[in-house]
Amino acid sequence: MIIGVPWETAGDETRVALVPSVAEDLIEDGHEVCVAAGAGEGSDWSDADYREVGCEIVDDRETVFERADIVVQVRALGATPGDVDPYTEGQIVVGQLGPYELDEELEDLADRGVTTLALELIPRISRAQSMDALTSQASIGGYKSAIVAAEALPKMYPLQMTAAGTVQPAEVFVVGAGVAGLQAIATADRLGASVRGYDIRLEVKQEVESLGADFVELDLETEGSGDEEGYAREMDDEFLEQQRKELTRVVGESDVVITTAAVPGRPAPELVTTEMVEGMDSGSVIIDLSAATGGNCELTVPDETVEHDGVTIHGPTNLPATVSHHASQLYSNNIANFLENLYDDDTGEIDTDDEIVDSTMLTHAGEVQWTHPAERPDPDEASEDDQNDGSGEEAADVEVDDED
Repeated sequence: MIIGVPWETAGDETRVALVPSVAEDLIEDGHEVCVAAGAGEGSDWSDADYREVGCEIVDDRETVFERADIVVQVRALGATPGDVDPYTEGQIVVGQLGPYELDEELEDLADRGVTTLALELIPRISRAQSMDALTSQASIGGYKSAIVAAEALPKMYPLQMTAAGTVQPAEVFVVGAGVAGLQAIATADRLGASVRGYDIRLEVKQEVESLGADFVELDLETEGSGDEEGYAREMDDEFLEQQRKELTRVVGESDVVITTAAVPGRPAPELVTTEMVEGMDSGSVIIDLSAATGGNCELTVPDETVEHDGVTIHGPTNLPATVSHHASQLYSNNIANFLENLYDDDTGEIDTDDEIVDSTMLTHAGEVQWTHPAERPDPDEASEDDQNDGSGEEAADVEVDDED
């Protein structure tokens, strides 16, 4: 196969889909790697670095699409709204493709005969961990959120006992104990802050405490708050309102609030209200890692820093790109592991029966293969007619895809 690496088109994107060391491994496996000139510069890899390991460097981005059998990208399609790249018939596209934002584009790609595979849809199973780009990049985002907050806060994180007096540690509160939240907790703790964490899924309490933080337990009914893959489910308005009331006190006591709560394919739940922000001390900082999907804070503006009542609210949408070297390394490993799993060893064809491949496939063989979760039938709302066809015999069970 010829694997193509175009440079990224998003203005804030500094990562590259394949780094030289991983490209070298693919070449040793018998593939060719075609890289657009300058594709790795934002991550500190020069064209010479790629040539040294055997990659072909082409002068323009379009040539990559003309030559490649497989195109690997960091962000494309729904993840970078705009024109669809010039993919050709039979081409395979792998990357973060923003599937929840796609509609007519999928029909277009299917008509072109393009196979597209979105890494955001990697299932949370042990076999897929090495391919899970969301996890690898969220970990970096969580780390960087704690660093950004420390830089913006007009206080020090750690306890300081000096001849000039004692400085109390900063109070850091992390909302959401997924990958990003846990990494934010770990980083803030290593920097010496007094850290608390919260998640509606009580089963993560032990993980939060193992990182040195206190787990905030709210007097709320949380049964059914997580799905089978460990993602948080979207909760109803009544629950969210009660949650906000319970969180008001903790937010007001915090110097830094880092929010990471997200539901795949849905707007981010609004957890931190304007009233909560106004209850924080002047100089406090909020880092909203869910800004890209609307934000957990009512005042968040994506990719902007807003000041309200002395509190600064940061809404970064691509923190991993600010740590582009290591982010690219991890993402590149995710890509290589995914490609290794993509084909059936016996037939040499794409293994559409594989759970990982099937979960991530948007288009293939001229057809749209993926359905947005909002358009899927809800198994909890199946009517009695679905269970009984009127003949007195039970109808066969209907298989419904789990929501991501």
